[in-house]
Amino acid sequence: MSRISERQTREALAVYFIMGSTNCLQDPVKTLEEAIKGGITLFQLREKGPGALTGKAKEALALKLQEVCRRHGVPFLVNDDIELAAAIQADGVHIGQEDEPLEAVRARFPDKIIGVSAHTLEEAGQAAADGADYLGMGPVFPTSTKPDAKAARGTELIKAVRRSGLQLPIVGIGGITPANARVVVEDGADGVSVITAISQASSPLQAAHELKRAVEDAHVR
Repeated sequence: MSRISERQTREALAVYFIMGSTNCLQDPVKTLEEAIKGGITLFQLREKGPGALTGKAKEALALKLQEVCRRHGVPFLVNDDIELAAAIQADGVHIGQEDEPLEAVRARFPDKIIGVSAHTLEEAGQAAADGADYLGMGPVFPTSTKPDAKAARGTELIKAVRRSGLQLPIVGIGGITPANARVVVEDGADGVSVITAISQASSPLQAAHELKRAVEDAHVR
């Protein structure tokens, strides 16, 4: 899958599932299969934290999950690991402010999807200028998934970016659940990104379905 249009990116961000082996209550492959059946529209492998796989084991997991995504037509992105993304020909990558500069990543992956985490209006504008396909903005609500996460800001930053006139696709992240997803989209995001809301749900399929319904309801308000 090559780089997609802005419209396709907005659609793909609707229910954006992120996970690694350390996040799941059950087998990661089974978790992803259920999440896709439930309606997720984009997947990112984020293999980090205590006990995370590395090297060949990480690549093996990536290939298994990528195969699931390809079979179902869901874009497969890799968090941070540019070399892994290149080795397995992922559909794209997501990078943070402390990772490799966006300009360098875009030069290496001219035809891939590249998302960037942005925590300020200035970072959002710079990411857009440097060629990002979408912005990951948050944490919207308090989250325990990332110990070093910045303070939750609600949807204020998302609204500020939209007021500035920046039209780059945005996905909200951080503490999002089916119960609060709707407001994130109503306040300007194109979709929501979650980890534990799906990966640690008793039914990943049901959780994904409820998130998708909340996002769809927000878009037709």
